[in-house]
Amino acid sequence: DLICPGKRAEIPAEGFPLFFCFGEGGGAIARRRPSRDWLWAAGRGVLRKSFVLPKGIPLPVADRLGPRRRGAAQAGKLPDAGFQAALEVGVQQLGGHALYISGPEIGLGTRESVYDVANVLSRFVDGIMIRTFHQSDVEGLAKYGQIPVINGLTDDYHPCQVLADLLTLYEHKGALAGKKLAFVGDGNNMANSLMIICSKLGVDVAIATPAAYAPQETYVSWAKENAKAAGSTVTITTDIAEALRGADAVYTDVWASMGMEAETEKRARDFADYQVNSAVLKLAKPDAIFLHCLPAHRGSEVTDEVMDGPQSVVFDEAENRLHAQKAVLALLMGAR
Repeated sequence: DLICPGKRAEIPAEGFPLFFCFGEGGGAIARRRPSRDWLWAAGRGVLRKSFVLPKGIPLPVADRLGPRRRGAAQAGKLPDAGFQAALEVGVQQLGGHALYISGPEIGLGTRESVYDVANVLSRFVDGIMIRTFHQSDVEGLAKYGQIPVINGLTDDYHPCQVLADLLTLYEHKGALAGKKLAFVGDGNNMANSLMIICSKLGVDVAIATPAAYAPQETYVSWAKENAKAAGSTVTITTDIAEALRGADAVYTDVWASMGMEAETEKRARDFADYQVNSAVLKLAKPDAIFLHCLPAHRGSEVTDEVMDGPQSVVFDEAENRLHAQKAVLALLMGAR
């Protein structure tokens, strides 16, 4: 019952508080009201809604944001053109208004406390999207604000991205449970999020990374607990061939994320053997798809031949940010 194509979710035509806000942080998908709190990994309804919402406009009235029509805004220390475009277009297609506020304008935790920002923005807008380094920022906004808070990205998690990733996997493979996804590269927020949500939804996940860059045990343990319940597997290895054996999807990310620029040269040396090239891709199933959250550093973690090859679905994946985020918005703005 994970995906219900053609079956419209029960969302009333009225009762959506219009949404959106800013981002200087991110973390888990969360809400202020206890009855509607979200853990970011609870993606089943979001993925279901991603298939229910048509990929285009205009949308049925029941899937639009309204009726209060207050402003919607995003801001952040960690900008991303594709993510911002998907968010703002999605809000507009759902009948809302998007507003971007930059990190320096907010000064979250420096110019103004998280408590004050959460309460002030709760008076102006109907939701917050936040991209930041610190998980505590998003949790603070969710704790103190009176509006929905969505994690756009933190050092720990990247939940909206993995919803788009799994939407793409489903579109190209026709199922999630029983499939295998292999991630090659840094044990970063993408690895954490992929481990946790894949294991929860019955997708086997393998992370190939140098030992010094392996995901933290906290996230590995969480994923393995999910795997026991869902019948999936979680593998952490330094061996790329082991990780890619039998994989239906191969995923990579940049070796030095935002905020790690000073480590770029060292990481380039440490990850030199972890590039996804044609030879590496052949270690997976012949029909495996290639995924990347973008932006990509071509020639580093992935070659042009793979990025632009027939197995690459990175631009489908990028488009699905729009559809997955619209689903998040529609669900958060649903009946209270």
